[in-house]
Amino acid sequence: MAKKLEPGMPAPDFETVDDQGRPVRLSDFRGQKVVLYFYPKDDTPGCTKQACSFRDNHAVLQEKGAVVLGVSPDGVESHRKFKEKHHLPFPLLVDPDHRIAELYGVWGERSLYGRKFMGIQRSQFVIDEEGTLLDVKYGIRPKDSVPRALKAIQD
Repeated sequence: MAKKLEPGMPAPDFETVDDQGRPVRLSDFRGQKVVLYFYPKDDTPGCTKQACSFRDNHAVLQEKGAVVLGVSPDGVESHRKFKEKHHLPFPLLVDPDHRIAELYGVWGERSLYGRKFMGIQRSQFVIDEEGTLLDVKYGIRPKDSVPRALKAIQD
């Protein structure tokens, strides 16, 4: 697993595509706060709970000047279906080669039901208007994502 990021550090910039296949760069969002969250897999219980919580609080986050970006290794088609099924109002970003996850230190060995594998550690980063990390949380629980994001953008 890569070196952990900390608040006050610059958020690593990246370029990828979203759930519609459109190019996206983190730096495109300068001037806005960004809640960047990494999740393991589309349409799994924890990931769905987390995404729907962001959906249900999207208006509040927008009022506070924040955009939400979800990132997982799933492809464009998987993201598109997940987004449509759950009416998610924010972009889901594609990271099939886990390049972005590695930049943020969230790709590493995981364990599920005694089986070890490489994957995403559910994590969240709140970035200010200039691209600096305001809040960093590795290993976040789905139910804690929105409250923690709201606290970070209000502070």
